[in-house]
Amino acid sequence: MALSEFDRGLIAAAQSGLPLVPRPYEALGAALGASAEAVRERLGAMLASGLIRRIGAVPNHYKLGFTANGMSVWDVADESVDALGARVAALPGVSHCYRRPRRLPQWPYNLFVMLHGRSREAVQQQAGRVEAMLDGACRGHDILYSTVILKKTGLRI
Repeated sequence: MALSEFDRGLIAAAQSGLPLVPRPYEALGAALGASAEAVRERLGAMLASGLIRRIGAVPNHYKLGFTANGMSVWDVADESVDALGARVAALPGVSHCYRRPRRLPQWPYNLFVMLHGRSREAVQQQAGRVEAMLDGACRGHDILYSTVILKKTGLRI
């Protein structure tokens, strides 16, 4: 897909995040000399074509009071990991849920579930709910707590 000058300007203007204003598409449009509707339509077309994968919000969990963030890792039977992972992903408090290859013998975990809580005890309670949902398919798990905040950014052009 060939990019127009408008496309390049729109990507450059949006790649660091949408403006934190009540009408972000209007703000982008104003910066580009276009209407909010033109911005929405073009972003929609870029999403539909696969040129961009998503438009999402990345909250700062720490500023929201969720200071005990833990990546829970699970050793789940391979034949059921996809179906169970989809159910776990819908639980409150889960922001990321994905399958990863095991690295045996040191790393037996294949299901990764990011949990957020205001305390480690809250995260452990959430992990208990995940474990109950996984039922007999779970052979082991651990929780790796965040110790630093990493800046999350996408591709920059």
